[in-house]
Amino acid sequence: MPDVTKTTAVEAAAEMPVATKVADGGEASGKPRSLWGDAWRDLRRRPLFVISATLIVLLVLVAAFPGLFTDANPESGDLQKHFLEKPSLGHFFQADWFGYDRQGRSIYARVVFGARNSIMVGLGVTILVTVFGGLIGMLAGYFGGFWDSLLSRIVDVFFGIPFLLGAMVVLNAFTDRTAMVIIGALAFLGWTQIARVMRGAVITTKHADYVMAAKALGAGTRRILFRHILPNALAPVIVVATISLGTYIVAESTLSFLGLGFGNDSFSWGSDISDALNDIRNNPHTLIFPAGMLSITVLAFIMMGDAVREALDPKLR
Repeated sequence: MPDVTKTTAVEAAAEMPVATKVADGGEASGKPRSLWGDAWRDLRRRPLFVISATLIVLLVLVAAFPGLFTDANPESGDLQKHFLEKPSLGHFFQADWFGYDRQGRSIYARVVFGARNSIMVGLGVTILVTVFGGLIGMLAGYFGGFWDSLLSRIVDVFFGIPFLLGAMVVLNAFTDRTAMVIIGALAFLGWTQIARVMRGAVITTKHADYVMAAKALGAGTRRILFRHILPNALAPVIVVATISLGTYIVAESTLSFLGLGFGNDSFSWGSDISDALNDIRNNPHTLIFPAGMLSITVLAFIMMGDAVREALDPKLR
């Protein structure tokens, strides 16, 4: 008499989805791919992600090692020789590629060195708001009740403050506006969106079966939060943070444009755009290149955020 148990097990194994038996290389695998594994596999096939990631890597290299891209001094200028000189392709990747500004300074060199402050501020603010806002949202969503009401009201208070106007008021109190001061001012007002997204994700995740099982097995609050809830609630936060990074770069450039960001002794695309306003009609190159670099940078991070959102959301695949 045949063994019915063995026959049923063999048939069940044969009907098992291919994703649980075969990995990318075609070899047998004992476990299915995770959400992050599927997302990374999907991202590598998206042209939008490849283009945006290439641009971001290039921009980070420019910000980290500006000396590799130009040997010109962005602070020195020759009024007699280079006053508002037009762009030239005669020396590719040299000082006169983008032309010169009203003070005879190389626009290309200033654009290259300006990438450091803009990207550093964007990354710094994004890290701070993700950590702080994510922690606030996670605690509010998990504990609920009184703590949820209290933390949500605090979020509402900060959310009601206009972002740029509040940053202008905060920065106006400082005479020496360094990168850390600007990062702190923007992070102080920009964490509310991440907190709301994390709170909603945690409220959805904390009722999952694996969280209930961890509680039944006696897992502590810290372990449940950081080992079970956080990894599964992090996807929407990463998407919002990636897109918001470009917003913070624009905010820094706007503040520098208004004279409340980096001073004249630092390099910023916003301050260069402000200096170019007087020459926009007769010498548009003084405005086009710093504004174009700012637009490309913001577009790259927005494209990256859209690609990550589509990869992490099964409904958009």
